[in-house]
Amino acid sequence: MKKDILLVDGYNIIGAWPELRKLKLQSLADSRDRLIERMAEYKAHTGWRVIVIFDAHLVPGIEKKNQKHQVEIVFTRENETADERIEKMVSELSGRRVQIHVATSDLTEQWVIFAQGALRKSARELEIEMDEIDKLITNKVKVIQEQRPFSKIQLSDEVAEIFEKWRRGMK
Repeated sequence: MKKDILLVDGYNIIGAWPELRKLKLQSLADSRDRLIERMAEYKAHTGWRVIVIFDAHLVPGIEKKNQKHQVEIVFTRENETADERIEKMVSELSGRRVQIHVATSDLTEQWVIFAQGALRKSARELEIEMDEIDKLITNKVKVIQEQRPFSKIQLSDEVAEIFEKWRRGMK
């Protein structure tokens, strides 16, 4: 059985998704957090390992790695681009039982990682996939609400969806 890994070019996706682009105008940190939340939903739905890579030039300093909502986050070294790190990670993580997918709309990067055996996923394709996942989550919440016993406490769909995300380990 193949293990799937999704590498996400963080700032490329932020620049491509209208919701994140708009949020970035107010706060770059908030747009990063929102992308990570969305990728946590992706991970919860697909079961894939998800790694989001951000260029260090927007957050200078030494290389940093951490995890949030079970999504791995990498800030590259100061003189290293996200593209360079992604190419390195594709080669390091590749194996017979591993399928790597790279989410970026950078055409040059897509060709480079494709040549290394990874599959490309454009920002638009990932956004469409996330929209489908959102619909599935919403439908699942409705089914759960319809099946649960009547409660004296009325929950709005929005609150029920938040509880469902909490139940799955996301904030």
